[in-house]
Amino acid sequence: MGGDGLIPGSARLHLIDGLPLLRPDEQVYDWNAATHADEAEGEPERRAFTKPELEAFSDHADEEVLRVRGKGRKGWLPAFRDSVLFKVASAYGLRRNETRMLDLTDFGRNPDGREFGGYGTLLVRYGKAKKGSPPKRRSVLTVWHWTPGTIEEWISEVRPGMRHSTSRALWPSERGPRIGLQRLDSRFAAYRDAAGLDPALEFHSLRRSCITHLIEDGHDPLFVQQQVGHDHASTTAIYTCVSSDFRTRSLRRVLDATIEAALRQGRTS
Repeated sequence: MGGDGLIPGSARLHLIDGLPLLRPDEQVYDWNAATHADEAEGEPERRAFTKPELEAFSDHADEEVLRVRGKGRKGWLPAFRDSVLFKVASAYGLRRNETRMLDLTDFGRNPDGREFGGYGTLLVRYGKAKKGSPPKRRSVLTVWHWTPGTIEEWISEVRPGMRHSTSRALWPSERGPRIGLQRLDSRFAAYRDAAGLDPALEFHSLRRSCITHLIEDGHDPLFVQQQVGHDHASTTAIYTCVSSDFRTRSLRRVLDATIEAALRQGRTS
């Protein structure tokens, strides 16, 4: 599976320079409202990044790496890590802890996506668990062509310079074998604010963005639901924040198809 990507123009930082109709059992009733509310994980003001906002956020993260490295400071290594981490969370629609708990061995090949090499699939081992159950595992397919190169550059060229590079964690921290959740939140907020973006955007907005942009780019809603590990299509629908431009294009396609069908019928009658 390919795609132009969610972060055009800023996917790789070089070191040198609609929805389906819901079945009755998927709709929200009194008996399952708590589950749906819990899965939504958000108030009404929380939303996805628009594509320009996501690009601006990613560009700022890349620029921070270059800024710190230009000063000759070793802090560019964790800055590079954070830049790639945010892109991976967005590309695969990951939650915070799912992102944090990734290991080097969690990537694999997809026989139907050979162009992605060893980064065709991602095993999420610490998915959100239901009450009283262990973490939910899922396999996520790589969609965007820029993703493997971005991850490979981090793993092969940058990560070995980290103090705790012998850790199995994909994202070692400066002080320990694995980055902490507080670090994810603080760095995200710092980049968001520095880029002048809406304070309502949070780390979870990267997951919302993945869902929204996959739908806008024409991917099957069931595929998107499986990618992000939702049990119900209704939950995926809650996460989807399509733009007015997308709705306009969708309406235009329907109208054009209707007009074309009427014209064909007129020609044959």
